[in-house]
Amino acid sequence: MEIRKGIPVSPGIAIAEAVVLDSKDWRIPRRAILPSQRDAEVQRVHQAFTDALKTLDTIEDRQTVDARSIKDIFAVHRRFLQDSSLRRRITQYITDELVTAEYAVSTILRDVAMHFASFKDRYIRERAADIYDIQRRLLEQLVGRVTAEVEHLEREVVVIAHDLTPTQTASFNKTYVRGFATDAGGRTSHTAIVARSLGIPAVVALEDITSHVTTESTVIIDGNRGVVVVDPDEATIQEYRDYAERLHRFETRLVALRDEPAVTRDGVHLTLLGNIEFPEEAALVKERGGEGIGLYRTEFLYLYGGTEPTEEDHYHAYAQAVQAFPDRPVVIRTMDLGADKVPSTQRPYREPNPVLGLRSIRYCLHHLSLFKTQLRAILRASVLGDVHIMFPLITNLQELRQARMILRDVMEDLDEEAVSYNPSMPVGIMVETPSAALTASMLAMHCDFFSIGTNDLIQYTLAVDRANEYVSSLYSFADPAVLGLLRHVIHDANKAKIGLTVCGEIASEPEYIMLLLGMGVRTLSLAPPMLPEVKQIVRSVTIEDCNDVARRVTAMEAQRQIKNFVRAAAAKILPEAF
Repeated sequence: MEIRKGIPVSPGIAIAEAVVLDSKDWRIPRRAILPSQRDAEVQRVHQAFTDALKTLDTIEDRQTVDARSIKDIFAVHRRFLQDSSLRRRITQYITDELVTAEYAVSTILRDVAMHFASFKDRYIRERAADIYDIQRRLLEQLVGRVTAEVEHLEREVVVIAHDLTPTQTASFNKTYVRGFATDAGGRTSHTAIVARSLGIPAVVALEDITSHVTTESTVIIDGNRGVVVVDPDEATIQEYRDYAERLHRFETRLVALRDEPAVTRDGVHLTLLGNIEFPEEAALVKERGGEGIGLYRTEFLYLYGGTEPTEEDHYHAYAQAVQAFPDRPVVIRTMDLGADKVPSTQRPYREPNPVLGLRSIRYCLHHLSLFKTQLRAILRASVLGDVHIMFPLITNLQELRQARMILRDVMEDLDEEAVSYNPSMPVGIMVETPSAALTASMLAMHCDFFSIGTNDLIQYTLAVDRANEYVSSLYSFADPAVLGLLRHVIHDANKAKIGLTVCGEIASEPEYIMLLLGMGVRTLSLAPPMLPEVKQIVRSVTIEDCNDVARRVTAMEAQRQIKNFVRAAAAKILPEAF
């Protein structure tokens, strides 16, 4: 028996024989063509794109589950496959270099994938897998071979692979594919999103799991704790069967909470909102019992598709999310671009330290045309529901005043054009830098709400790059310095009587919910899958319990001590979650 630890990306327990997939690494040699063959090769490219689109349709049609939450992934693939500029780039390469269609597709898409893979931001870096997936589909059409998918199974299995693409994962027959584990991958990859949407337990980033498993080995995949057990003994198998049964009962109980309010045992109501990346995810927030959208990240409009989004592109994306919650708040964050998130239509900036450079609101103020286009669309969407606008990474009052001034300019333009919008739309900021936290009382006089972005706040406060494996262990919400800044912001927001939300990853961590409530937080915005679990914790505690946790944490000096304490306190309330 061997136990391996990776990253859990889709919850659940799977116990079955393994099927190990061979890694399909396309190696396309450079082959020259005659000038007379150019038109034929160009036509082959166009046909390959058409056939690849049909393949996506087939995969979606084959799904028997509600696939709304993975439509955005296929939409990204479609945008690339329908992007005329990408086709032109490939066909131009054929024309200029006199090479085969296969080589042109392989070369150009590899360049695009490497562009994404070069970003420091993990979420953007993992989008390279989508490009390789598209490359694979096109090459299958051109080379005339189809990868052997796990489509003709007659028994339950777990899939072991070096990596899986989103469409490979979506093609799995859930009846027989009970789970999967991969050497590569990440928590925010599209493959992980598909796995969660289909309810397939998955663990990724195991480094070399394919070297330790043979086909027909028995494997346990624990998608809750990120554990894979190879060739377990009978006692371990029974232990996991019992654990799976307990999880099933727990999850069934959570589903029943969807329409219940997030109210503590002593009657204090909390507002639980969802964070979304794509408009289609608004439906998932609603399904999980969320009361609105607390953070709508809008970068996807700029990072995919190869063309700059128009005002209509913006408007339709926002309208779709607002229509899911017509009477509830939808907080749209303006583009958080720059640093390692650069639009595909622009070359990356050469900055020695991009995280401290031209990013986020600074990027917006430097690219006024892009900024105004987005503001126009948000204002137009504001008449559809309770839309809020939020400016990211504000560090000082001057930036906030500039952003608000540009917003007023756009409002005046819409007035002149007789375009409807909500002139009283709430305007807020992300508090995610120490400078914003320390001047919160001043900033509060110029906005309607704060949303604390703990991810960047921790990074900037502790001078830790959370994507750097050498120092990522130092990245912790439980550090006394971070908690001190959080208390400061909460106090100043309450004193100014403006809204306050915590929207960073910490709001999705069950062990920190009692601490946040004890510190005075009453609105959380979190990952949609975590909504039922967090709601259960809220309904299981009293505010006095939470206040006691916060008081005791104040006296603690070490982050490890704080982390262990809050985890133990939460485990007493909801042991099934830990």
